[in-house]
Amino acid sequence: MPVARDDLHLTTAHLAYLLDTCGDGFIVCDSAQDIVLINKEAERIFGYAEGALLGQSIQQLMPVRYRSRHDVAFRQRLSNPSGMDIRYVEVRGAHSGGGEIPIEVRFTYTPLGDEVFFTGSVRDVRAQVAAREELERRAKEIARLNRELARERDYLREEIHASFEAIVGESPVLRMALAQVEAVAKTEATVLIQGESGAGKELFARAIHDRSARRDKPLVRVNCASVPKELFESEFFGHVKGAFTGAHRSREGRFQLADGGTIFLDEIGEVPLELQSKLLRVLQEHELERVGDDRTRKVDVRVVAATNRDLLAEVAHGNFREDLYYRLGVFPLRAPPLRERGDDVLLLAEHFLERAAAKLHVPRASLSPAARALMQAYRWPGNVRELQNVMERASILARGGAVQPEMLGLPGSSVRLEIAAPPPAAPARAPRAADSPRTNAPRAASSPSARRRAASLDRAAIEEALARADGVVLRAAEALGISRQALYRRMDKLGLR
Repeated sequence: MPVARDDLHLTTAHLAYLLDTCGDGFIVCDSAQDIVLINKEAERIFGYAEGALLGQSIQQLMPVRYRSRHDVAFRQRLSNPSGMDIRYVEVRGAHSGGGEIPIEVRFTYTPLGDEVFFTGSVRDVRAQVAAREELERRAKEIARLNRELARERDYLREEIHASFEAIVGESPVLRMALAQVEAVAKTEATVLIQGESGAGKELFARAIHDRSARRDKPLVRVNCASVPKELFESEFFGHVKGAFTGAHRSREGRFQLADGGTIFLDEIGEVPLELQSKLLRVLQEHELERVGDDRTRKVDVRVVAATNRDLLAEVAHGNFREDLYYRLGVFPLRAPPLRERGDDVLLLAEHFLERAAAKLHVPRASLSPAARALMQAYRWPGNVRELQNVMERASILARGGAVQPEMLGLPGSSVRLEIAAPPPAAPARAPRAADSPRTNAPRAASSPSARRRAASLDRAAIEEALARADGVVLRAAEALGISRQALYRRMDKLGLR
């Protein structure tokens, strides 16, 4: 070691003093791996009293699982010191109190006469590692929150920018309903849309929002029938972190997401009775509290609700609050069922054939006169939704030609479904006037006609439907008018799985 003065000699005491003033820990061990010199910082890092480690093996400072590996490496360095890596590396040390600690360490080789020593420089990096782990945890949390925010953003963007699909039709009953939509849309009145399933209640809600002063704000839809009873309050009003098991972060409810815009409460009759008073408060006072929070928050939301139930009957049976019913029904609006809309059936059918061609990538089909007659005679218990599904199935089977009655799969038509060269259609039987919508409803999973439809499907029809549905069995089953389970069974029988 170069020195400036010849008379400068360092005693062991002087050296120990100098090492104790360093910020890093220093450990010197001999060729037997015994510690011959150690400074106070190294003793502090490993949790030992002053002088307690002198004469002890350096292996005492490393976890048991590393000791045999270290012994091999130490002997290799002893025989070939020139190959030592003198860079700092992060390893695990053994603390006197038990457990492991993160440290950075490097060793240097020092020959003194016939003696060989190894000097270890040790840094305590517990704080840095803890900070790094906290940063990683926060980064993961931020990434998770960003994913959730992206989902909520996409949801709101879909609600805000979803293209308003024109309500197709020219029947007097539909025109009357649309006139009511135009009248109420410009107000802030709460609207209760009543109608059968599949009658297009959501389209009426979108029309009200799209024509209102809130059109540039969110339209948030909540299907009350799909929300578990125990999660209704959290879904509607939100919750704070720790409000219940699994509430790992605070979350806004649907009413806050819809602030400034419109909330569409579909199937409002499914809201639990015990929650209806809180919903009534939001409607009356425009205030809410998140689950687990005592802070009252203001919201500016217009409510449009929909139901296929007779809510007055539910009130009479004690299942729905009377005051909430009248608060929701400031402006009642009826979505007319398809059977009351006359020639709208054919207009909608042409509309859905056009959409099916683009959606399923099939040639545009047309309606044969016989199919038109059958469709006008049918009562459409599933309303517009049923008609849309029937047209998608018929588009697949027609292959760009004319849709024949047997391709519709309706009660009163042939149950045989074939793509190529369909047999002559059986004479269409118009439903009896006394038939109720529920009686005529095709039940894909359980009705005899649905089972016969499934049994009559050949390999070509199924392969064509699967190709049009990009291999998605559920979509193919819907297009063919049967349940997914029925399609799977038929595929198994034909060896298509």
